[in-house]
Amino acid sequence: MTVVGLLGLQGAFLDHIRHLTSLGAGYRIIRDAAGLMAVDRLIIPGGESTVMGKFLQEFRMIDPLRARIAQGMPVWGICAGAVLLAGTVDGGPGRLQVLPVSVARNAYGRQLASREHDIDIPILAAAGGASPFPAVFIRSPRILAVGPEVAVHARAFKDPVFVQKGRVMATTFHPELTMDPVFHHYFMGL
Repeated sequence: MTVVGLLGLQGAFLDHIRHLTSLGAGYRIIRDAAGLMAVDRLIIPGGESTVMGKFLQEFRMIDPLRARIAQGMPVWGICAGAVLLAGTVDGGPGRLQVLPVSVARNAYGRQLASREHDIDIPILAAAGGASPFPAVFIRSPRILAVGPEVAVHARAFKDPVFVQKGRVMATTFHPELTMDPVFHHYFMGL
């Protein structure tokens, strides 16, 4: 059985469990570097990227996490997780720097500006996912630029909102808050 790690330092990691179990995947809450070695792939959830970044540093997880990703472990960053994966954040270096994108944190406004927006995702529609997909944006980062090797699978507000480079993917919205497990199914196939 595939075991998916849910980075459990802060944020909405528990919201992914129902989708993972519906797909027959095991999961494990990850709170230290040793836990990273016990999983096949990792979800970095939405939450507060600054807080999660500080915990990653404090618990000495940054280098082990970078190493696992470099070795090919699939990883999916959602909202704050996308910020942590990014090469550049708010004009400075990102925490993990494993995804060649530049992001601006909370670029669409405060919590009150959060909203649902229907987006087309051809790569997931082909796999039977909802089209358009009801993407939930909560204080989302904006992807300002992507490297040439980064695939943009979906856009909203003219900005990339679902990107992927190899086995590293990021969404600036929250698929775990919908009833459709298509994103988790796609991630399991990486």
